[in-house]
Amino acid sequence: MKRHLKEVLKSVVQRVAGTSGLQQQLASVQQQLASVQPLRKTLNEITGASQGVQILLSLHYQELACRGLPLPELSNTEFRCFSQNGEDGLLLYLFSLIGTTNKRAVEICVGDGIECNIANLVINHGWQSLMFDGDKDAIRRGNEFYSRCQDTFCRLPVMVSAWITAENVNALIAEHGFAGNIDLLSLDLDGMDYWIWKALTTVVPRAVILEFNAVWGPHLSVSVPYKADFRLDVSKRPYYCGASLAAWAKLCREKRYRLVGVLSVGFNAVFLRSDVGTELFPEVSPVECFERNPTLRTWHPDWIPSGADHPEWGELVEV
Repeated sequence: MKRHLKEVLKSVVQRVAGTSGLQQQLASVQQQLASVQPLRKTLNEITGASQGVQILLSLHYQELACRGLPLPELSNTEFRCFSQNGEDGLLLYLFSLIGTTNKRAVEICVGDGIECNIANLVINHGWQSLMFDGDKDAIRRGNEFYSRCQDTFCRLPVMVSAWITAENVNALIAEHGFAGNIDLLSLDLDGMDYWIWKALTTVVPRAVILEFNAVWGPHLSVSVPYKADFRLDVSKRPYYCGASLAAWAKLCREKRYRLVGVLSVGFNAVFLRSDVGTELFPEVSPVECFERNPTLRTWHPDWIPSGADHPEWGELVEV
């Protein structure tokens, strides 16, 4: 098994001819390794191969920047190792260029912490993390997973089962030792995300990933009203939760963050603190994000449900 894995990684490095095409090769590595045995049983071998390719890719980005060569668009840097969508690749790209200060991250609503936005940073890049989720069984599974992983068993992420509200988020983060400056914050609550971020003062992240509701389009600055015990009704489409991209952009600007892009899936937005990576990642508007994204550019006002047909959609807050 180990010999096969080494041969896979060696062939990848030989075929990339320098550093071009590394993202495609990374995806190929993941597919080949996953086909050998179930992912959980080959975790250590997979991470070993993935780490090598990701280091090369990171060095490639840094070389482009140092030589003043054109950098790829955010959407062209996406790939998945442990994230649900392309967040792993995008975050590798961002932090390759803006650097890190303490490699500390907080993510709220991680499920079991295996498929989430910061898992790749923890497993493959040695980050420290604080992960929250309201599901106790999911947190238990996550702790078991990280305790078996060769790269994390001696530096386990802090995994906490808690229902996060605007009233308790600051105290919970401080209680578990993550107050202050951190490199990354990720929110994915499918509900009260806007109000949690608005209330959050305990941490000062350099980069933030926030989930927005694209149904409201690029212009409306709205959110669902705050309700501490809100639960998303997944049986109803479109999902009634979260806030619009314009609402996020406005709130983040007040907190001294700027919108730098959205992921190709069209519901995760990336923000950088106003003093971070200004030359490399200029601010973009919600309108520009909708125009550039293949999914979002099809948006039409008809996407917004009628309050008559869906009463809950009439209960919005302009922010």
